[in-house]
Amino acid sequence: MTGWRPTVAAIIERDGRFLVVEETDGVHPERVLNQPAGHVDPGETMLEAVVRETWEETGLAFTPTAFLGIYHLKARNGRDYLRAAFTGTVPPDEVAVPHDSDILACHWLTREEIALRPRSSVVLACLDAYLAGVRYPLSLVEHLHVDR
Repeated sequence: MTGWRPTVAAIIERDGRFLVVEETDGVHPERVLNQPAGHVDPGETMLEAVVRETWEETGLAFTPTAFLGIYHLKARNGRDYLRAAFTGTVPPDEVAVPHDSDILACHWLTREEIALRPRSSVVLACLDAYLAGVRYPLSLVEHLHVDR
């Protein structure tokens, strides 16, 4: 398969812990940890996609506050993905409950806990950028959308 597949991810931190979802990669049976993340649908902006994906995977309303960057991944399935990562907030008093049947559970974990079984190297790369203080204005990407 050729071409880059655009995806988004939400980096959400609370008290030194990050919201992650537990899932499989659809190819291998082991459970892995990922940020709330997924594909950008045709006609959808990246900001719309990250809000939608976070809600589908955690049941929480995500408010993006900054853009962290673009990350390339050559996945185990052989495909190339470009991940646009965002940081933001979710309501502090709500519990994460997945609406997507592919999500096995939601957790608040430290970077060290996530590093034990990340879905891919970009999971940690996004966390490390966040922890290093990388933040770009949302205006850099707010109008980008996918036409497929």
